[in-house]
Amino acid sequence: MSTLTELTTESAFTSHLSSLPSSSLVVIYFYTAWAAPCTHMRTVIETIASQYPASNPPTISFVSVNAEELPDISEEYDVTAVPFVVLLREGKILESVSGSDAVKVRTAVERHAGSTGGAGDAGTKATIPPALSAVPREENAPATATEAPGGASNVTPEQAKEALFARLAELVKAAPVMLFMKGTPSSPQCGFSRQLVSILRERSVKYGFFNILADEDVRQGLKEFAEWPTFPQLWVGGELVGGLDIVREELDNDPDFLNAYSTNKTSAAAA
Repeated sequence: MSTLTELTTESAFTSHLSSLPSSSLVVIYFYTAWAAPCTHMRTVIETIASQYPASNPPTISFVSVNAEELPDISEEYDVTAVPFVVLLREGKILESVSGSDAVKVRTAVERHAGSTGGAGDAGTKATIPPALSAVPREENAPATATEAPGGASNVTPEQAKEALFARLAELVKAAPVMLFMKGTPSSPQCGFSRQLVSILRERSVKYGFFNILADEDVRQGLKEFAEWPTFPQLWVGGELVGGLDIVREELDNDPDFLNAYSTNKTSAAAA
């Protein structure tokens, strides 16, 4: 059976793709270590991969890429949120799926690689876990995190707001340091976001990020949830710090403000 292969460097990624026949289908799974839905999606991808027999040369290849550690590759494939799955053949993107919808990912793979069929197939599919909530909404998706289960349309505005706020409450705690920004760290879409990314990088702060341009629900909802009308927004320990000016002010008052989240804190303490 096929397996999910982790590619940890750009050279390994390029080498792997070039080693495959041009007719091979490549399923690229982009993830980050801090996003809980990515753990779920990894299980989904591994389960789907197990349905396809390994062959030589390969007709299908499943690979995983850490979106934050390999930002140039993420940018190349327009990864704006995770989990994110890209289906590739002959160097061309066939389809992309954002979010942790197992059925949508499985359907996309079968559409381009064909179903494995057989009596055991249905049993294997049944092991794919259900999708998690609190993930970025796809554009033009038929259902969003603010809708009732099953996509029911009789949701009141109060229920929709409650569901969105519940999602945001989880999202701001997705990593100890969370940056809600315009664009991605490798490709900021505004000067303030770019400067805040630079501040975090200069201090070697490990952080999660969310591109608010990729999800209008989050972009508008977070303004009210945080009672802060602008972006970027930096959250630490699930609490709002503020925008660029507030972060700078905090660092002026306390230069060690972000040290606890720096990857260099061990060496700094030793010094």
